[in-house]
Amino acid sequence: MRLSRFFIDAPLSLGQHDLPEAQAHYIARVLRHGVGDAVQLFDGSGQEYRGELIEVGKKNVRVELREAIAGLTESPLQIHLGQGLSRGERMDWAIQKATELGASEITPIVSERCEVRLKDERADKRLAHWRQVAISACEQCGRSVVPVIHPPLELTAWLQRVEADLKLVLHPVAEALHSHARPSNLAFLIGPEGGLNDAEVEQARQAGFQPARLGPRVLRTETAPVVALSVAQQLWGDLQG
Repeated sequence: MRLSRFFIDAPLSLGQHDLPEAQAHYIARVLRHGVGDAVQLFDGSGQEYRGELIEVGKKNVRVELREAIAGLTESPLQIHLGQGLSRGERMDWAIQKATELGASEITPIVSERCEVRLKDERADKRLAHWRQVAISACEQCGRSVVPVIHPPLELTAWLQRVEADLKLVLHPVAEALHSHARPSNLAFLIGPEGGLNDAEVEQARQAGFQPARLGPRVLRTETAPVVALSVAQQLWGDLQG
């Protein structure tokens, strides 16, 4: 039976812990785990802990952590993904897959052709939702470190802030990824559903981004990060067999 892994948003250590209400409800009511069941917890520090449930009640779940183990090693290639803001499930998919493929930071980018605009309370709710998408992806894929999900930023602001050895903006007319030298950290800019306009691509170029293409076909906004991160990790990261 597969060992259940759960992210706990609090520092962990060996010994007994009462789990937060959300995780307690999920473990007891959704998964219907009981006393004696084995679990593995992680807190995003890179360390993981194995133990077993010692109390499972309607409102409280208590675990005893008995073994500390090293978590999955992160990719040597740090990737900051600037992902054009898109609607609903498309954005969720992009964040989920970018997390599985080792992105260390993800920033939703607001550009001219974005069909989504988020403000105030709605923006806070979406940010919390996206972070949970990333957490769930980490729980599933084995990552011990949750990527940073930044609040949405206007394209101009992100271009001014992002730092990387290699900065790439996806563009159908450009050199292939493998033509670039190996970086230790990488920034990818991917447009929204309508793509980046010519002025935005030029703005990215002025900020040090080099156009790069993934092949002869134009990819959807939610497909592009999957392909881009897969190719980058295969060339320079940890998908090398």
